Amino acid sequence: MLMCRDLARIASDYIDGELGTSKVMSVKMHLLMCGRCRSFIGSLRASIELMSAHSSQQLDEDLVRRIDERVSESLNARHSGKDSPDQ
Repeated sequence: MLMCRDLARIASDYIDGELGTSKVMSVKMHLLMCGRCRSFIGSLRASIELMSAHSSQQLDEDLVRRIDERVSESLNARHSGKDSPDQ
């Protein structure tokens, strides 16, 4: 079963359509069960769209990667508490 921290690591690839069929199905199953990750994916999509809409230049892939890493770190820190990592 895909965990929240695993989804955070592959979220950009999922949004960009760069995952294989089995991994996409794992992500979709996880998103059906996890509201926090649905919110995360929605926020990531909105951020990418906002950056694209307000930029006359190509997206800075390094910036997007750093944002993904920080979000992933934040999710991992949140899930390392007493709560279960997946709900």
